[in-house]
Formats: sequence, structure tokens, C-alpha cells
Amino acid sequence: MKKVFLCEYIHPDAYAFLKAHAEVIREWDRLPEAEAVINRNLNISDEVIERATSLRVIGIHGTGVDDVDMESAKKHGIQVFSVPHLNSRSVAEMNVALMLALGRKIVQADRRLTEGAPVRMAELRGMEMCGKVLGLIGVGDISRQTADICRKGLGMQVIGWSRHLTEEKARAMTMAYAHSIAEVLKKADVVVIGVALTPETRQLMGKEQFEQMKSNAILINTTRGAVLDEQALYESLDGGIIAGAACDVFVDEPVDASHPLLTLDNFIATPHLGANTEEALKRVSMAVVQGVLKRLNTQR
Repeated sequence: MKKVFLCEYIHPDAYAFLKAHAEVIREWDRLPEAEAVINRNLNISDEVIERATSLRVIGIHGTGVDDVDMESAKKHGIQVFSVPHLNSRSVAEMNVALMLALGRKIVQADRRLTEGAPVRMAELRGMEMCGKVLGLIGVGDISRQTADICRKGLGMQVIGWSRHLTEEKARAMTMAYAHSIAEVLKKADVVVIGVALTPETRQLMGKEQFEQMKSNAILINTTRGAVLDEQALYESLDGGIIAGAACDVFVDEPVDASHPLLTLDNFIATPHLGANTEEALKRVSMAVVQGVLKRLNTQR
């Protein structure tokens, strides 16, 4: 049987399918035996790849491949693949959930009650989303599904920017076309970041960009932590440059409880929950397992 290294949780149905068709290795000292690795959050460094002397395939349980040393994988002839788009709906709904939680100050209200603090309605006054402008930085599948929910369900207007977006494509997506990130930031009441982490997008959002946003605007990031400057975000929230922000992702995960952002009342933190639904987990787990087995069985 083929040998597949897996030490992280995947959907039980997918795990059962994998065990029926391959030997599952869970011990790190047996990594050199593995012909494939299924990875969720591990750092597959050059050192790890050097140890995995039988490795031929790395399957990413999700979309991003930034946890894998791609140069090392290429050097060793290892095929790396991901299963994009299968968790898009769940992440899009997470964007909307965080947007509404910020807009209606739900987390702040909960804190007041659980801490026994005085409830001052003026401090907890929120905003309706109907008629507001949703600004998208990146218009991939997650962003488009977020826009669809917000436009049809909440009556929001949508404006988007991407390096590859054209006016014609924007019209087809039922959104206004922005010529620049700055145009999105100046017009949007809610900004949702939807770009993959690349050398070009690292710290794409920093002090300059936050200062271009409306003072009553809110920001959502469920992509990768490093696409924004966390210190600049802290200073912008603490200084009232923007009204609020929510992040499901951080530069270092799990985020430390002492992180400055977690001290702010106008910030919501969640532990990378975007794709963590029963439905998305099953879709992604089955796809990566089937993809690994298919590649192992078709390679010589």
C-alpha cells in the first residue's frame, strides 16, 4: 500500500477513505517512509523535505501553498497541489459574520454584560449595512461570494479592485470597478481583504492605506495575516483612524494572548475559523485525499 503522512485532523469520512486505500503514517520518525504528505498548517521546510526521502506528493488541505518551501519541492521533484475554492462559501459567510459583528458591536456588547460593566447605548450604537459600500481588495472566489451575499442579502453596493480586474469583468460581477486600492478605500464603508499572500501582497495594507479609509469604516481580513501590517493596524484602531477591524488570520498563529490588537475594544480576533465548517471540511478533506491517491497511483 502507498504510505501517506498525516498528523493533523481531517474529516472522518476522508480519513476512513484514506485508510482504506493507503497506510497512514502519523509518527514523525517514520516520515522518510512517506510517499505523500497531507498538510494543513505544518511548515514543510527544506529541512523537512530533505528528511522525507521517499516523498513524491504534497497535498495541501486548502488553498495556499505558502507553508511549503516550493523551491525545495521543485528541486526534489515533488508535486505540490492544493484544492482551492471548496471552502470559499464558508469563508465568505465568515466575512459577513465578522462584518455584522463589527457593525452592530456585538462582541463589545457581550463583553460589557459578561464583565458586569455599565452598558451605555451611545457607545454601542451600530450601523445598518443596507445601502453601504462594500470594498473588495482582490476579487477571487471568496470575495465574489462575499459580494453576492452582501448585495443580495443586505442591499449593499460593491466596488472592487484587483491587478487583473477590468471594467468589463467588474460589470459581469455586478460591481463597480476601482482603478486603484486607494479608490476602494476612500469609497468603502466595509473593506474586505481577499488577496493571496505573495511577495507583492505582503503588507499590502499599512499605515498609508488605513489613513485613506473613512474614519467610520471597518476592515475584515480572513486571508493571510501578513497581507497587512499588524502594528499599523493597531495604531490606526487605537488612534481612531478607522472604526474597527476583525482578523481571522495573523502573522504568527496561534496568535499570542498578549498581542496588542487583542487589547482593543474595537477589534475582533478569531483563530482561523473561516473554513472551519462541517461542510467545507468534508469537501476539502475528500478532495485532497482523492488528489493524493490519484497522483500516487498514476506516477511511476
